[in-house]
Amino acid sequence: MKFRASHRLPLFLYHARRGYLYSQRRCFNSFFQKLQRTTRARASVNGGSGRSQSDSFLVPGATVATLLMLGFLHARRLYDGKKIEEAREKGIEFEFQPDVKATFLILLPMRSISRFWGFLTGLELPVWLRPYAYKAWARAFHSNLEEAALPLDEYASLRHFFVRTLKEGSRPIDRDPRCLVSPVDGTVLRFGELKGAGAMIEQVKGFSYSVSSLLGTSSFLPMIAEEDMQEECSEQESTSKEKSKRSWWNPMSARPMKGLFYCVIYLMPGDYHRIHSPVDCSILVRRHFSGSLFPVNERATRTIPNLYVKNERVVLEGLWKEGFMAIAAIGATNIGSIELFIEPELRTNRPRKNLLHSNPPEERIYEPEGVGVMLKKGDEVAAFNMGSTVVLIFQAPISKSVEEDGDSSLEFKFCIKRGDRIRVGKALGRCHD
Repeated sequence: MKFRASHRLPLFLYHARRGYLYSQRRCFNSFFQKLQRTTRARASVNGGSGRSQSDSFLVPGATVATLLMLGFLHARRLYDGKKIEEAREKGIEFEFQPDVKATFLILLPMRSISRFWGFLTGLELPVWLRPYAYKAWARAFHSNLEEAALPLDEYASLRHFFVRTLKEGSRPIDRDPRCLVSPVDGTVLRFGELKGAGAMIEQVKGFSYSVSSLLGTSSFLPMIAEEDMQEECSEQESTSKEKSKRSWWNPMSARPMKGLFYCVIYLMPGDYHRIHSPVDCSILVRRHFSGSLFPVNERATRTIPNLYVKNERVVLEGLWKEGFMAIAAIGATNIGSIELFIEPELRTNRPRKNLLHSNPPEERIYEPEGVGVMLKKGDEVAAFNMGSTVVLIFQAPISKSVEEDGDSSLEFKFCIKRGDRIRVGKALGRCHD
């Protein structure tokens, strides 16, 4: 009797569990079928064609994938943010230290993954679903939907929503001619003055990268130590004939009493992702570096060496009233696309590109030569699809010494600190008397 009794109870529980799972599966199947019928019906009501009906099965799957990705990114952001805040409260700064994740990322086809994610986010969502999807994004990444220029149901896809414009007046621009403003919304990671030939920018404590490597070997970056200025001036005069094709570029005229500064700003997924001109300037040259598409978040910066130099990027070089100006837009994982408004035909993250970092970048000199594309402070220049980073490099006055005419020169000073959240149009620094 004991032998029989010992089998009846487990057998009963087994059949009960099977019945429960069967009922749950039927419930899920009926819900999924209902969702498909609803999506198909709404697509036809909204003027759907044969293509819309065929896409009705694809959209729910894309939506699920999108929401899962959003959930993962949000959880990771919360975890990383908590660790960073705890470290800052203790006065600890993370140092550079490669880990297993960094090695694993190098082995993955990040460009192909980013293009696939770009395909998903570019799919048109049903009109009824759009507000829910975008509000979920806003809650996850703290986006301000009240600033969006259009109603939420007019953004056809997540990608369209991501590069949205803002309502007029949302980003007032500081018009002080002696002020240099932020080109993007984001977090200030690093800033300072570059000194001497071969100057480096600190990626994270314990690792730095070369400015010339970031901008390219053909850059007109005025990297000259103060004690070598006179020598360099004489050398440039002797070689001016050889460089007649680039005679319009004469950074030496702007070098006396000028320093070279930089500022690195990280854009989180919830930030406004358009790039604006930080000053009145002329863009003379564009370089496109085709490279990898690693993440550019806090963990990636302290585990992947030469992150910004390895990643795909677009560099714009030009002049403003104080001399040299360069804006480096760094691509990142997930889409990795950089749209250039002053050159709409430029395409980034293209397949079958040669990824050898030793290859020279694609370069274009904007016409008319020596004048280029004129921009006013606050003009839209480019846009990121998904989060990334902007590196700003520029010349500005560094001394208050009395000039020959008796007037005291200006001196540039930053008015930000590391970790600050900054928005387009807000001052990064000013030239003071």
